[in-house]
Amino acid sequence: MNKLAVVAIGGNSLIKDKSKITVEDQYLAAKETTKHIADMVEAGWDVAIGHGNGPQVGFILRRSEIAAREEGMHEVPLEVCGADSQGAIGYALQQNLQNEFKKRGIVKPVVTIVTQVLVNKSDKAFLKPTKPIGSFMEEPEAKKREKENSWDVVEDAGRGWRRVVPSPLPERVVELDSVKILVKAGHIVITVGGGGIPVIEEDGVLKGVAAVIDKDFASSLLAQEINADLLLISTAVEKVALNFGKENEEWIDQMTVSKAKKYLEEGTHFAKGSMEPKIKAIIWFMETGGKKALITNPENIGRALKGETGTWIVPD
Repeated sequence: MNKLAVVAIGGNSLIKDKSKITVEDQYLAAKETTKHIADMVEAGWDVAIGHGNGPQVGFILRRSEIAAREEGMHEVPLEVCGADSQGAIGYALQQNLQNEFKKRGIVKPVVTIVTQVLVNKSDKAFLKPTKPIGSFMEEPEAKKREKENSWDVVEDAGRGWRRVVPSPLPERVVELDSVKILVKAGHIVITVGGGGIPVIEEDGVLKGVAAVIDKDFASSLLAQEINADLLLISTAVEKVALNFGKENEEWIDQMTVSKAKKYLEEGTHFAKGSMEPKIKAIIWFMETGGKKALITNPENIGRALKGETGTWIVPD
C-alpha cells in the first residue's frame, strides 16, 4: 500500500510575481508545481491535492464587475466564482500532471472534483464577516450595494470601501465518498479547491453561500476524513520561522504539536493571514489523529520528504 498525502497548494503559488498573472503564466507556474508532486508519486505516495484560489476568484469577480458596469451583464455570485476557479485551476494542475506522468512513464489517472464543503450557518463568522473580496469602491457605491444587495462593506485602510464576507470553518466535504473511491482506486484527486464551495444545509437541501473557507483548514479536514498519512502545506517559504522577518528570526526544522500551540499563544511569530492559519490547520489535523505534517515550498518538497529541509510537525 502506498502512503497517502494531502498536499495543499497556495493560490498565490500560481502567480510568481505581479508581472506574470495571465492564465498562461498561471498554467506555467502550475507546471512547475506538478513536477514536484510527480516526484512524490514516483517516491511511492498517493496524493490528494487541495489548492487556494484567492487571486483567481479576485480576477473572476473583477471581470464580472466590469462586464456588469460596462455592458449590463449579470454579476457572478461568489460561490459560483469559486466553482469556476476550481474548474480552471483543476484543469491546469490536472493536465500538467497528466503530461508529466506521460513523460516519466507513470500510469496514474488524474481527476478534478468540483467540491462543495458544508459549513454551519450558525458559525460565528457569519455574525462578523471579515474577509475582503472584490474591487475597491467609493463610499456611495458601497452604501448602495449594502442597501440593495445586502452586502457587508467596510472601509479598508483609507484605500476605499470593500465587500467583506464570512470565513466559516469547514464541517464536511460533501463529495467525500467520491474522493475516497477515487483515491482507493489509485487516482490523483484534485479537490476542495479554494477551500471548497461553501454550502449550508436547510431542511436537507444544500445551498451555496457567499463565504470563503480557508483552504488549509479544508485540506486539514480532507486529510482527517481520508485518513491521510501526511498533510503537506506548500507555501512561499522553505521552512517556518519564529519572529519571521526580524533580527532574531529563527528557522524551525521540527516542532511538536504542544510547541506549535505554545508559539501560537505567544502571538508574535506567525502572521495572521499567512502562516498562522497553516499552523492552526495542522494542529487540528494532528489532534484528530494525524500522524505528521510538513510545511515547505514547492521546489523543496522532494528534499523535505527526505528530511533534508522543511518544517515537520509531529505528535508530542
